[in-house]
Amino acid sequence: MHVAITKRRHGDREYTTTLLRQSYREGGKVRHRTLANLSHLPEETLELVKASLAGKSFVSRDEAFLTLRSLPHGDVAAVWGLAEKLGFKELLGPPCRSRDVALALICSQVVEPASKAAYSTWWADRTLGVDLSIAGTHSDEAYEAMDWLYARKEQIEAALVARHLKDGSLVCYDLSSSWVEGSHCELAAFGHSRDKKRGKRQIEYGVLASTKGLPLAIEVFPGNTSDPKSFEKIVEAVRGRFGLSHVCFVGDRGMITSARIEALRSVGGLDWVSALRATEIKVLVADGVIQPTLFDEQNLAEITHPDYQGERLVACKNPFLAAERARKRDELLHATEVNLEKVKAAVEAGRLRDPGKIGLRAGRVVNRHKMAKHFSLEIAEGRFSFSRKEDAITAEAALDGIYVIRTSLGEKAMAADEVVRTYKSLSNLERDFRTMKSVDLHIRPIRHRLADRVRAHAFICMLGAHLTWHLREAWAPLTFTDEARPTQVDPVAPARRSRAASQKAARRAQPDGTLLRPFQGLLDHLATLTRNTNALAGTEVTFDQLTEATPTQRKAFELLEIPVPLRIV
Repeated sequence: MHVAITKRRHGDREYTTTLLRQSYREGGKVRHRTLANLSHLPEETLELVKASLAGKSFVSRDEAFLTLRSLPHGDVAAVWGLAEKLGFKELLGPPCRSRDVALALICSQVVEPASKAAYSTWWADRTLGVDLSIAGTHSDEAYEAMDWLYARKEQIEAALVARHLKDGSLVCYDLSSSWVEGSHCELAAFGHSRDKKRGKRQIEYGVLASTKGLPLAIEVFPGNTSDPKSFEKIVEAVRGRFGLSHVCFVGDRGMITSARIEALRSVGGLDWVSALRATEIKVLVADGVIQPTLFDEQNLAEITHPDYQGERLVACKNPFLAAERARKRDELLHATEVNLEKVKAAVEAGRLRDPGKIGLRAGRVVNRHKMAKHFSLEIAEGRFSFSRKEDAITAEAALDGIYVIRTSLGEKAMAADEVVRTYKSLSNLERDFRTMKSVDLHIRPIRHRLADRVRAHAFICMLGAHLTWHLREAWAPLTFTDEARPTQVDPVAPARRSRAASQKAARRAQPDGTLLRPFQGLLDHLATLTRNTNALAGTEVTFDQLTEATPTQRKAFELLEIPVPLRIV
């Protein structure tokens, strides 16, 4: 058999026909029989047919080479590539093995949060460990890298602050906590648990961030440190370590208190945006400064009071929050009354007569939902009655949905509506805390014993949150993130998603059909871009090859503005 190519011309066009033919003899003459028309086959296939007919043998792909190993690559390549683009190598310090391990710890914290000991085996199953030559690194070396990184913490944070802040910038600061496992941590103490882990000792950490929520610095404190005390530490860092002589701090009412404001005044060059406590708002109501008619035309108004000289006060009323608080209070009052009726029934039935025991049970009931301030209890031997404190309830209801923002910034520096938006930007920092605590970075629970190791762990998580912030911003088109949240005309009203974001969430895909994923789901999808190590059959020759990137994976790398990994490594 052979392949025959015939050509014929018809007018101005030439036609080529490729035929598979067999030669045979008939009556002493050589004749040809056409077995198949191969004209429709690609040129590459025709060459294989010709070579096969010429006696060349071929083997299947499975027989040609073996896949020795397959390592997830896309997720670590994306995070690692972004870290390089942001200059993290130079940021951390001079080239050395400790720097490689420290950078691997930061990237790994974003991709797969785990203990430092677990990474010694995890790196062997990711291309990150192979590319940095740290696969099989002992946990002791990881701890040494943590110590090396923490020794450079102040320089690294100063560099980050210099990149993203300048004199006159707005900076957000807030405090959170995470519980500690074990009983030997040098910083662990019992305190106000924001994780609702009252039976666990904890550490606290304050994060300094831009108003967009980009974390830039972190300080770790013993678990019983108060919010204002931690704020003093960060003010010292901003003026001393970061060299910023004039910034405006944005913090909540528990952080930037009146006492801290007096301290800021004494330092000079520092402004603030905070809020009044409920007790301070009650004074304004009692003095007639805040009245219901204040919010007849709009939800915010500037007010003045002699107790706040040199400050602007912006009173706000959120009708949605007011309605929600009223609903919740009515439900709690009703639930408390139901349980108090049970106590009363027990007393009337003679099962409960001692005044002390009646008081204990009734006290537990009114404190269960923090409603003691709204009930009056009358207790005697074998007698019990209760009633609502209508005046107290009415006074509290008058404050529903009302909050007052205080700032040292003048009207020329920031309009009243922008003051409200600036204060509400603290929600971006709260998102960072959720990122650090959730499956994304998993800062908790703390399992380190030495104080500096705890601080180093928190620092690694903060740097991981910095990377995660950039990833979320870049990957907004591939996730459910609102890409263009509209500026609200009424800054007091609850934030709403843009129409485009709602449509995107409803169809769960972009208009071009690209499937949307949550942030962690996108990382998981990138992990399916694997690097396979292959060996040629019968030889010791090996080569690496990546799987073909999906459209989503290609788009993810393009959005980060880093090259898509090559198939042949």
